[in-house]
Amino acid sequence: MNVQQTTTQSQEKKYIRCHEPVFWGLFGAGGMLTAFLTPVMVLVTGLLIPLGIIDADHLSYDKLHTFVSHWYGAAIVLVLIALPLWHTLHRIFHSLHDLGIKRGRDWQQVICYGFAFAVSVFVFTLLLQMLTF
Repeated sequence: MNVQQTTTQSQEKKYIRCHEPVFWGLFGAGGMLTAFLTPVMVLVTGLLIPLGIIDADHLSYDKLHTFVSHWYGAAIVLVLIALPLWHTLHRIFHSLHDLGIKRGRDWQQVICYGFAFAVSVFVFTLLLQMLTF
């Protein structure tokens, strides 16, 4: 056995587990959803309904409640609320670093991601209560 091979084998890379890919995944999914759906929501609620092109009754409380009362409607609403929220708070967390606010980085992370998690759980529980089986 060569001395170089022994040294290489004893200096194996040690990988450190990191939670950051999870947050980057939520950030990316929320950003994609926001980029595609925000212009559509502005178009529908800001132009098409006020101009009378789309009937406002399509977005009435009763119809939206009926939609959210089914599991697929609740899942869609949860995704539409939670992912952009994770995207926004991940962006705020990294913007604090870009602005030079480096003290309390752990607390910033807990506050940003904790708030996104808490609101996501809150929306999930509200939607769960609305489900009809």
